Amino acid sequence: MRNPLDPAKLNAAMENVHRAGVPGLFAEVRDGDQVWRGAAGVADVATRRPVTADMRHRVGSITKTFTAAAVLQQVESGQIGLDAPIGRYLPGLVPGDRGDAITVRMLINHTSGLAEYLPYAYPSLKAFPALADTGPQSLEDNRLTRFHPTELIEMGVTAPAVGAPGGTPGVYSNTNYLLLGELLAQVTGTTAERYITRNVIERAGLRDTELPAEPYVHGPHSQIYEAWFGMIDPPRDYSVYDMSWVGPAASLISTVTDLNLFFGMLLAGEIISPSSLAQMQRTVPVVSQEGKTIEYGLGLHPTETPGQGTFWGHGGTVWGAGTLAMTSADGRRQMSVAVNLQRWNRLDSSGKPQPHPIDDALAALHRVAMYG
Repeated sequence: MRNPLDPAKLNAAMENVHRAGVPGLFAEVRDGDQVWRGAAGVADVATRRPVTADMRHRVGSITKTFTAAAVLQQVESGQIGLDAPIGRYLPGLVPGDRGDAITVRMLINHTSGLAEYLPYAYPSLKAFPALADTGPQSLEDNRLTRFHPTELIEMGVTAPAVGAPGGTPGVYSNTNYLLLGELLAQVTGTTAERYITRNVIERAGLRDTELPAEPYVHGPHSQIYEAWFGMIDPPRDYSVYDMSWVGPAASLISTVTDLNLFFGMLLAGEIISPSSLAQMQRTVPVVSQEGKTIEYGLGLHPTETPGQGTFWGHGGTVWGAGTLAMTSADGRRQMSVAVNLQRWNRLDSSGKPQPHPIDDALAALHRVAMYG
């Protein structure tokens, strides 16, 4: 059940997302040798500068797939044991019984039970996941804050556990991936960022992808607008931001073209071995940050529609920017979609995000992009 690319349908679906309220979005869809790139709306609500499909973008947690691939390379070389306890490598960061019980695999697939550090690092998010009791003030306060990963890890490790090590469903937590960054540094003798750059980004030939060391996005890019559930009105531009608050968990800058290239090579066994890829595709139930239970592997998660086959990839969000990159299991059909607005849903009287026209329009675009 594969449909060829239909530029008119794709353009219409993009325009619908823009009309529903996203200032700007852009995408690349591939089917075999066919490539479609499109954009709708504006990159800057003040100047009305248009978005273009080649823009660089903060892609959030898609970073996790790059970090997971880097760790699996080190598993292949014998430097890391996938089912070895993290305490063997980082006893100072995960001490005692937990260091013995939590394995590297549990960090990658979010079954470690370690809590998310973000509500501790950002005081106005302390009440998360009770959204109505959160506020955006600390997003503003921390624009140029330089966090050290070990201080963030300590917040997550000392916070009350969200589950037993290895228990399911797991709970999605950036603490896990900051620990994987420290693990990579420990076994490679360089920083996680340098290792991932050399062995994943450059290996895949990605020219517009980087783990940034400064708060700016260089090259053509969109402003990115955060609404924090209607509490920032009008939404505010967060394109200049120090990304040390997420590091190897979510700081990556990329393009929709580079993301499709990366996931195509990953699923073809060209970045890690086929046996490592099979490990990445072994999934467990994990509760996402939105509170939904999803299937999650080692830095990859599947999307399945009956009769349409399975797609693998990852989504990502940071303040103001959202991205989804999915590739069919056979590598033939690929989609990367980037939007420049986040958390557009206002809260209802019970504090739950209300449906918004953007939700349905974006879901429809994803469907057209993946399945035609």
